[in-house]
Amino acid sequence: MTDNIKFGLKENWKQFTILVIVNAFVGGMLGMERAIFPMFAELEFGLASKTSMLSFITAFGITKAIANYFTGRLANTFGRRNLLLFGWLFAMPVPFMLIYASNWNWVILANMVLGVSQGLTWSSTVVMKIDLVGQKDRGFAMGLNEFAGYFSLGFVAFLTGYIANKYGITPYPFYVGILISIIGFIISFLWVKDTTIFIQKEIITDRTKQLTNVFLETTYKNKNLSSVTQAGLVNNLNDGMIWGLLPIVLFSLHFDSEKIGIITAIYPTVWGIGQLFTGRISDNYSKKSMLFWGMLLQGLAIVFIPFSINFYVLAFISSLLGLGTAMVYPTFLSAIAEATSASQRAESIGVFRLWRDLGYAFGAIISGVVADFFGVQYAILIIGILTISSSLVIKFRMPEPN
Repeated sequence: MTDNIKFGLKENWKQFTILVIVNAFVGGMLGMERAIFPMFAELEFGLASKTSMLSFITAFGITKAIANYFTGRLANTFGRRNLLLFGWLFAMPVPFMLIYASNWNWVILANMVLGVSQGLTWSSTVVMKIDLVGQKDRGFAMGLNEFAGYFSLGFVAFLTGYIANKYGITPYPFYVGILISIIGFIISFLWVKDTTIFIQKEIITDRTKQLTNVFLETTYKNKNLSSVTQAGLVNNLNDGMIWGLLPIVLFSLHFDSEKIGIITAIYPTVWGIGQLFTGRISDNYSKKSMLFWGMLLQGLAIVFIPFSINFYVLAFISSLLGLGTAMVYPTFLSAIAEATSASQRAESIGVFRLWRDLGYAFGAIISGVVADFFGVQYAILIIGILTISSSLVIKFRMPEPN
């Protein structure tokens, strides 16, 4: 049954391309909120507390993290494609919940549902692409996957910022999400094929040492896997802060919705496009070095945000932050895949993505509390310092490549 299965990007380019397109829609669903949500919270619901305002990111991060973990656990038994379709069904009600939300609790609930959707859909496409390409092109495959997701996120963030500036903060920006969820489901249902058979073939020849306890070793016991995992957590910790506080900083500088949309979109757009190159580089260059320099560049860029008030300077900082994130994001996933056996890969990726996306929640909580008590600038500085510290963990704990 597996005799006709061939691994590789060229050999499976049609199915791979479909999955790239699907992940562009997955990322676009998240971009719907990216540029407008702090203003949505303040203008529609009168929220002034940063902790309360960022509660939607906390809710999103926790539910997405849990969904990531169970996607990894269930991928081999329930099927990747089934989990992907299930994720799209969760996405469909989210825009309607936001449009008709009568209070902030409905917004939090909508983001919990979105978190489940993102965990199921994004994790499924990641695992399916790794299944298809085999060992040789994992970094490049992850670069293409994350490029599609985050370039689309950036584009939709700009689009919704533009729509909000022209037509108001609600409901028109959320109409984009309705369209995205419907098209994403249709493409997935009609053209995506399950990739479990690829794993069945790879297991036959796989000689990678089995992990004794996938959760514990990915989390902290295995120096290689745990170093990647902590960096993933800190990466999304700072992304959660950027998501919640950067628009607030720009709003306080009296930028309009369109300029806020541009600056907030540059970061994920550079992040997305950059992964077309950094994913390929990670296949041929030290993954440890890619992770160290990427986390360090992120941390330095974040530290400079509180000292910047010029639109062009902030746009440049946003691009540096995107570049640093582009260096680490596909490398995270290819490093995890490289260090785990085929039969345990989906679960290990699920554990990594559990901790990585809990970073959204930690970032929102830390940012919100510090911002409320000491000011937004101090919250940003603390997150920047934590990011630089994470790069040092990579430098001194992660083993050198063989």
